[in-house]
Amino acid sequence: MRTYQETIDWLFTNLPMFQRVGASAMKADLTNITALCEYLGNPQTKFKTVHIAGTNGKGSTSHMLASIFQEAGYKTGLTTSPHLKDFRERIRVNGAMADKEFVIDFVNKHEKKIIDQKASFFEIAIAMAFEYFAQQKVDIAIIETGLGGRLDSTNIILPELSVITNIGLDHTQFLGDTLDKIAFEKAGIIKPNTAVVIGETTAETKPVFEQVAKDRNAEIIFAEEKHFQDLSSDLKGSYQIKNKRTVLTAIEQLQKQGWAVSPENITNGLLNVVKNTNLRGRWDILGQDPLIVADTAHNPHGLAEVSKQINEQAYNQLHLVLGFVNDKDVLSILNFFPKKAIYYFCQPNVPRKYDVDELYKIIPEDIKDKHFFDSVEKALIAAKLNSKENDMIYIGGSTFVVAEIV
Repeated sequence: MRTYQETIDWLFTNLPMFQRVGASAMKADLTNITALCEYLGNPQTKFKTVHIAGTNGKGSTSHMLASIFQEAGYKTGLTTSPHLKDFRERIRVNGAMADKEFVIDFVNKHEKKIIDQKASFFEIAIAMAFEYFAQQKVDIAIIETGLGGRLDSTNIILPELSVITNIGLDHTQFLGDTLDKIAFEKAGIIKPNTAVVIGETTAETKPVFEQVAKDRNAEIIFAEEKHFQDLSSDLKGSYQIKNKRTVLTAIEQLQKQGWAVSPENITNGLLNVVKNTNLRGRWDILGQDPLIVADTAHNPHGLAEVSKQINEQAYNQLHLVLGFVNDKDVLSILNFFPKKAIYYFCQPNVPRKYDVDELYKIIPEDIKDKHFFDSVEKALIAAKLNSKENDMIYIGGSTFVVAEIV
């Protein structure tokens, strides 16, 4: 019998994981996840779901919705990705991570099927989440897509409601190199005769959503056309305003469908997202004097929001601890940050890391104050030593950088 850590090590060693190895972990269709779930007795059919896709904000939106349903007294499942510290962050019920024994037993019991199926890490994580939610008899589960929508492993559910937060240019090698192509992939989660809430649109994406919804006889609701009171949330960052609007639109639709959620549930749900779901890494304030903030934003759409938030802060000197994975366009990412900041470039401890020696070669000369470190920890220590109490330290560039310090 493996220990929990030995079980996780086995998963990492034997299954391709996109976050660690990139494109080789991708599967081009839903054959694997369909076969796995049929083998398990189709656990995904045994509870109600809300399905959430989008380029940015889908994690925050998922956690807000889960928190509201918890406040309303529903036993609530939540599956999101990637995890920061512990694999079980991907599988929660009422905020509590799945039992270690469940993970161990699942892998021990189904190891042969996992290998024979040539399953990916994400496929197993999703199958495991579905099985756990079925065993736990959840009332509803919030299901966040991994990448895209149409071919994402989560896309075998028949949800109460689909939600698409927004569309930006990310993972273009898989989803397409234009906003309308990416919108089509995300719109793949729209199901026949099932309402869909769209958080934000552009001139390129709105017609795509409207056409797919029409083809599938799905009611479409645009959150950006709704007006709500701006309720407070413990998820900080001005960019959460858009996510809250999407969440409130989704809840309004679910209430129409008979879900009992009161105004008080909504208020408390938004105020207690971190407490109820244990979300980390979204404008995550780690310290004051100097202000230390970590954020997992890593694509242009998300970084534009983070850049706006940084500009709204009051500080004397900005210190940026940044690391990346090797498929990112680092130079375009750097355009979102002020040149006059002090930069501490580093590499996360994952196979896909953008090696700091390679970073050194490409960082432009107009970034004058720059330093390079072979670990996130060393970069953060240097930033702390070099900063004064009225300064600001921002840590980001990659989920993996944030994972090492939260």
